[in-house]
Amino acid sequence: MRPHAARSTVRRGDATDILARAREYATTLPIEVDHDRIDWEVSSRAKRRAGACRHHPDEGRVTIRLARRAYERLDWDAFAGVVRHELVHAWEFQEFGEAGHGPRFRVKARELDAPRHCPQFTDHRLVLVCEDCDWTAGRHRASPPVKHPDRYGCGDCGATYRVEHVASGRTWTTDSGYHTARRQVDDW
Repeated sequence: MRPHAARSTVRRGDATDILARAREYATTLPIEVDHDRIDWEVSSRAKRRAGACRHHPDEGRVTIRLARRAYERLDWDAFAGVVRHELVHAWEFQEFGEAGHGPRFRVKARELDAPRHCPQFTDHRLVLVCEDCDWTAGRHRASPPVKHPDRYGCGDCGATYRVEHVASGRTWTTDSGYHTARRQVDDW
């Protein structure tokens, strides 16, 4: 087991339980953050992002927001990774006034065994599929590559790709195809 991994399975609970568990776990980690300047929140609305860290420089504070759905769907080891990931961002904000996923983040994340990206806890609604190779990319929202696939290319080989609405199976390769699909798919 990893050195900072918690040793139990996820409990289902309300926001108070989630926050208490996350805060307690955070204080056991070997990272120099001022825990008194970190606010914690639980989002019941978040559908894609397991965690987020916001900087409030005028107040000298950081807010870590954790997704209730991530807590409910991930095992504790994966969710604890989300806490470690967001603590690295909190450390960056407190030490440098900015945060990202660059070299500084990667070094500190390695020290904490934190993932560079938080795990996915929901299925994608849309998938980009290359016509020439095995490349695929999931999407939750109608991003520009979803709306205008003819303006973009495969992330690996640069070839054209098609977009698939997973629930309906409807596909398109142009912006007009996207607009047609939006009109025809009831459960977008």
